[in-house]
Amino acid sequence: ANGYYYSRWNKCIHSSRDFSDMVFIDNYIFNKDVYIQFNSTVGEYVGYTEHGVYNARNWNNDPNILQQERAELERYCKHNAELYQSAIADKT
Repeated sequence: ANGYYYSRWNKCIHSSRDFSDMVFIDNYIFNKDVYIQFNSTVGEYVGYTEHGVYNARNWNNDPNILQQERAELERYCKHNAELYQSAIADKT
């Protein structure tokens, strides 16, 4: 119970069947508070604490990190959503 809590959650959100409104969100969480977040709509990291702002500034200045994170929308979100949607559609 005593100690620190760190997690990283990423999620893909969409409501259209063609995934045109899909958004990829990558949250970095410390002690249950998001301290830095990448949102594919924004296209860069946003810090919510002093440490998060510091990391966001560094990561946003690294084109390799940004390119990799921006690619997750296609690589991770849309790819998996297509698999899930076809699996569900084939069952009906």
